Amino acid sequence: MPKSKLTIAEQIERAKEDIRQETNKLKLLNQKQKEQERKDRTRRLIERGAIVESLIDGAETLDNERIKTILQTALSSRQVTPRAAATTGGTATTEAE
Repeated sequence: MPKSKLTIAEQIERAKEDIRQETNKLKLLNQKQKEQERKDRTRRLIERGAIVESLIDGAETLDNERIKTILQTALSSRQVTPRAAATTGGTATTEAE
């Protein structure tokens, strides 16, 4: 038995349903992307915190403000900006060195 052709109204309904399904797929994919970005950020923060603790003696006993002060002092005394360190692989120094 040959398939009967869909009416225009049926085609419209099918197209609307397809749009709803694709919209839901897009929402799910956006949620997955945001979740992955949060996981990536969390991992990065943990790794960088571990690096800081490994470089500062007794860092685990210091409060956040003290750690911040130590880092600011260290970075300002060498005049290394985060941007310069990032572009040179972390080896930016002053011309006086």
